[in-house]
Amino acid sequence: MRAESIWALDQLSKADPAAHGPVFARADRAAEEIAELLGAAPDEVVLQGSATHGLAQALYGVSGTVIASTAEFPSVSLTVERAAQASHGALTPRWISPPGGLVTTDAVAEALSDEVTAVAVSHVDFRTGYRADLAALRELIGPDRLLIVDAVQSFGIVDIDWQAADVIAGHGYKWLRAGRGAGFARYSEQARSRIRPVLSGITGTVSEGLFLDELPAAAASARAFTVSQPDHLAAVRLAAGVSEIRAAGVAAIETRIAEHIDRIIALADEHDLPVASPRERAHRASIVSLAPDDVDGLSAALTDAGVSATARGGAVRVAAHAGTDEATIDLLGEALAAFASR
Repeated sequence: MRAESIWALDQLSKADPAAHGPVFARADRAAEEIAELLGAAPDEVVLQGSATHGLAQALYGVSGTVIASTAEFPSVSLTVERAAQASHGALTPRWISPPGGLVTTDAVAEALSDEVTAVAVSHVDFRTGYRADLAALRELIGPDRLLIVDAVQSFGIVDIDWQAADVIAGHGYKWLRAGRGAGFARYSEQARSRIRPVLSGITGTVSEGLFLDELPAAAASARAFTVSQPDHLAAVRLAAGVSEIRAAGVAAIETRIAEHIDRIIALADEHDLPVASPRERAHRASIVSLAPDDVDGLSAALTDAGVSATARGGAVRVAAHAGTDEATIDLLGEALAAFASR
């Protein structure tokens, strides 16, 4: 990825416009490879500035009642609320507060009614790592309601059938290691038929070039949900990240991460540290949430040991990558032991 980024900067620094073309082409390549991983058609996927941009494109254009959890990451909850405020009554949030903030089918079923047109959910809860069952949610809400999914914490590391979701918004800065600005989204045929492209910009029309003295209609493809050209340097990084994921295989990545998580949970148990994350592989992704009485103390102990972790919401989150080696997990174990001995 570093080599690709340096190559792109070098190409764009040249005065010859022909040198820029290969860089610009990386945006299409990234979208095509993301579509392949999602099992979607290439014209259903577009690049976005972030996952929140992709969610905003969907939620600002949908109407009716949208179910969402109050415990969602703000990319979902705040976007639902702001979209409702801007809709002048066309969109109504139906907030749920399930136990532990976990969006289960039971929690959604209790809120379901004829007025509900969509459910917005994070595939993986950012606090606990709980993995929502998208297939079960789809079966529950039926084919005529939209399932809008924030896939930031799962795309590239969870091997599932993404066809259950109508809108999938992700970002390359997490598991694809592509940095900021490398967002993307998929809008299914049903999504495009039900969501108005209210945030559509100059790139989101049927026109293939600059248009003047006219206002073209929105494109029929997912391009309707774009505002302008993507950040081409971000697209280069995203394309490189997706290519690496495809080469390794999502199933293999998920298996390796699951093995790491098993060991991390075992280490936490060994040192009597409460684990707030699901233990069953089917219900988790890569986040292990540790919830000791002294969150700040554990966070400091991990930092002192050279272990990167995030203290947030009364817990310390640890995440393993497929490339995390045994020495790093041993280092985590030593840090947990040192903290527990205090």
